[in-house]
Amino acid sequence: MPENVRVTSRLAAISSERMHLVLMLVLTFGTGIVDAVGYLGLDRVFTGNMTGNIVILGMALVGADNLPVLGPVLALVGFMAGAALAGRVLKRAGATWTGLTTVLFGLVSVLMTTLSAVLLVTGEDPGHGIGLTVTTLLGAAMGVQAAAARVIAVRDVTTVVVTSTITGLAADSLLGSGKARASGGHSTRRVGAVALILAGAGAGAALLRWHVGAGLMLAAVIVALVTVVGALHARVVRTA
Repeated sequence: MPENVRVTSRLAAISSERMHLVLMLVLTFGTGIVDAVGYLGLDRVFTGNMTGNIVILGMALVGADNLPVLGPVLALVGFMAGAALAGRVLKRAGATWTGLTTVLFGLVSVLMTTLSAVLLVTGEDPGHGIGLTVTTLLGAAMGVQAAAARVIAVRDVTTVVVTSTITGLAADSLLGSGKARASGGHSTRRVGAVALILAGAGAGAALLRWHVGAGLMLAAVIVALVTVVGALHARVVRTA
């Protein structure tokens, strides 16, 4: 059997629900990397986790610990702009992977790659202006990712934040409502999402020891792989 036929048959055997879950979990790992780069390498700014970003902004506005103001504001504006763009593009899309989904995730990967290249070229200290530009555009990329993931609608996996995931994990646990067994694999995916964003943050922090652009390049590769696999699986499912 030719290799391409073998790959196609394997993809066809995976349900869309399972495939989308795996892909969104992989993107969650990438978000951990991106937020580590933003917070540790770009003046303590979250570009994926807007809850943390708003908290930083609130503290900064009262002068706490010399926290940045402009960076979080620009990241927030960029995130909202990216989410609005993706929402506009996908406004008629169902909860599935379409060609437009592929385009949007591909855009995220290209933008991350470009920003990583900028950081790699400018060196360890890219300067305040370049840093703010990267922060804003990276926030926009994460906004696009979050909005596209929202349309795909994998329960408990938003790819950019795990607060609600942790809430569901604790609330449905044996110490909570006791619904963990009834929820099937939801507890497993919740634990996976938390563990992956944690691991991603660790990987991003580790890569910062080499260069501020290294983690972002890895995140770009991750999004690119997710885009390719998601697009191939969607095509196989449509033609099956």
